[in-house]
Amino acid sequence: MIVLADSIVSLRHVDKWYGGNHVVKDMNLEIRSGEFLTLLGPSGCGKTTTLRMIAGFEDATTGIIEVQGQRVEEKEPYQRDVNTVFQNYSLFPHMTVYDNVAYGPTIKKWPKAQIKEQVTKMLELVQMAGYEKRKPDALSGGQKQRVAIARALINNPRVLLLDEPLGALDLKLRKQMQIELKRLQRKLGITFVYVTHDQEEAMTMSDRIAVMKDGVILQIDAPLEIYDHPNCRFVADFIGESNVIEGTVVSAEGSLLSVETDGGLVRTRGEGFAVGERICISVRPEYLAVSAAPVEGFTMRGRVKDFIYMGTVIKTSLDLPGGQEVKFSRFEPDPTLREGDERFIYWPENKSVPIRLTGEVSP
Repeated sequence: MIVLADSIVSLRHVDKWYGGNHVVKDMNLEIRSGEFLTLLGPSGCGKTTTLRMIAGFEDATTGIIEVQGQRVEEKEPYQRDVNTVFQNYSLFPHMTVYDNVAYGPTIKKWPKAQIKEQVTKMLELVQMAGYEKRKPDALSGGQKQRVAIARALINNPRVLLLDEPLGALDLKLRKQMQIELKRLQRKLGITFVYVTHDQEEAMTMSDRIAVMKDGVILQIDAPLEIYDHPNCRFVADFIGESNVIEGTVVSAEGSLLSVETDGGLVRTRGEGFAVGERICISVRPEYLAVSAAPVEGFTMRGRVKDFIYMGTVIKTSLDLPGGQEVKFSRFEPDPTLREGDERFIYWPENKSVPIRLTGEVSP
């Protein structure tokens, strides 16, 4: 395992068991100082458990977790430079906004003048100035979340942990808060570790994304790299939308692969694949194209099934001979294309990703 020089959180060979349930499996993760890292995966994949172990709310069964070079179990949770923001806000309902934000410093016995100065600063930072005397019941969901963030930030944490904090908000407000959170993180330079199952949210906000499944990190990289170069079928399927087509390599000339699928012959580019090997090819809908005439290297044909208007793009579905459905998306409709038409399907060879079918890959 490579330990990064600028690492602020380090997990080394961490396992977590709940009875006979192996929730986190031999996890190795280095989180850089000042980065926005997202743990992304379906429900039950271990992402929240990982966050809780970093926070000190759960103990690792085996392995080492360090924050700023010190093992988490050597300090009580309240002694660490780590704070957590939850989906349910966890505000004190009987306290005003001011008192909620001031709670941590008050417990730590900061001078009153310092508390007032910092509460005012934090509420201005999250655009909640003027709401000091209100109680949580008088706030909207987005306002409550801002107060929860201010309450966490006032403690000057080096690491802020966020457990699906926007999950209870409506779509418009959630998108607005995504942008605000990212701007806030950049302004403060604090390390954010964010948990979500929303791929779009992760792509919008993160410097790096760790995609998890069954307690294992399958791929960790920048959002664009994960989108364009998924390292396994699960990541290709889970991140955004992708056409994943199985086939057998029938020729390999340098990096150019010809692959026989149930729907016909296609091409892709990749290194280290052998003739006769079973693979799948991931092609994003924006890269897939259709033609009335054959395209060199491609004999796959499909029948137009339907058109879906999604506001910004028009998504067209085609049925392949083997029963699989593929999609391509465009900003403008094609007036020559109608339901029931047959078309040849192709894509730029360097815009598809060949993936081995030998099981999931982990870094």
